[in-house]
Amino acid sequence: MPDLAGARVVVAGAGAVGSAIAATLAQRGAAVVWVDPAAEAANASGIAAGMLAPGFETVLDGGDAETLALLRTARNLWPNLSTSLGGADVGLWHGGALWIELPGLEGRTASDLKARFDAIGAHADLVTATDARNFLPSLPSELTGALYTHEDWSLDPQLALAALRAAAIAAGAEVVRARVVAFEGGSARLSDGRTLAADALALATGADPAGLVPELAHLSPIKGHILRQALSDRSAGGPMLRAAAGYVSATVSGVHVGATMEAGRADHAIDPAIVERLRAFGERLYPALVGGDLKARTGVRAATPDGLPMVGPSSAPGVLLAVGMRRNGWLLAPLVADMIAAYLTGEDPGPFAARLNPRRFEAG
Repeated sequence: MPDLAGARVVVAGAGAVGSAIAATLAQRGAAVVWVDPAAEAANASGIAAGMLAPGFETVLDGGDAETLALLRTARNLWPNLSTSLGGADVGLWHGGALWIELPGLEGRTASDLKARFDAIGAHADLVTATDARNFLPSLPSELTGALYTHEDWSLDPQLALAALRAAAIAAGAEVVRARVVAFEGGSARLSDGRTLAADALALATGADPAGLVPELAHLSPIKGHILRQALSDRSAGGPMLRAAAGYVSATVSGVHVGATMEAGRADHAIDPAIVERLRAFGERLYPALVGGDLKARTGVRAATPDGLPMVGPSSAPGVLLAVGMRRNGWLLAPLVADMIAAYLTGEDPGPFAARLNPRRFEAG
């Protein structure tokens, strides 16, 4: 694996993807300056549930077998990335996911989902209500059907962001609290007035692209509400819970209930009606939340027209894009980081490069 010794790279963005890129490039020898104007973990990745869910993300979004292969490949890179972080715990969990049917929650049935899993080559099993309660005894008594998949994992976003940041800094990355406002002629200009010499700019700026390169015009924002309570049932070994109205996911640092997908919105205002709907849903699926202190937060993700990220060279010289992850930033982070490293060293970026080409939306 060629190293990046001598390469000067500015990484913009400190979410899941930017953090993975900064750590990966720094560990491979690049001189990394890591730029983000926000406080640590003050981004969509920091409030996310941390689901690494190739199975349900493909099925619920109507994806195909190729999409499943892409997302599975990314998921399978997480153990190696976690190992590279010096033994730091990222809360990686292989407990799977359980779809449950409840009266009054209209949507896809477990049988319908089973057929869709089978059609794309993903593994899932229909389970009885009794078997579902063997996973989590506290499941609602009115449960009528369920489906379990081992395809989906999770991690703890707070632990993972801290571990990636520590690994990047330990490998020599310089952290700068600012924004990249321009990149040309081998230099990056920052919002604090500094100009940095750089061979490349890796843009992992999520829903805050600042219009630096033409391809970013294809991104649109998606706002999401999510609730979190500082409570964990990890010791019980339970899977993530999914149903027609959302999900409940327990991590080391808390239980997450979410999440809305509010297309075209980039504000961070909290809607009390949405919060109450999510609270009622979460308490129904996960009774340990009843009466607890569920805190609401909002984040804004970025999406492309086809729902897949843009990863690779921009039409602007020296700029590599790693944007448009939609709600799969954590899942895709290690794959995207490896692809960015490959582009910088001239290696093969892998089998998904064409599908994720940032210039695929150009007319003609």
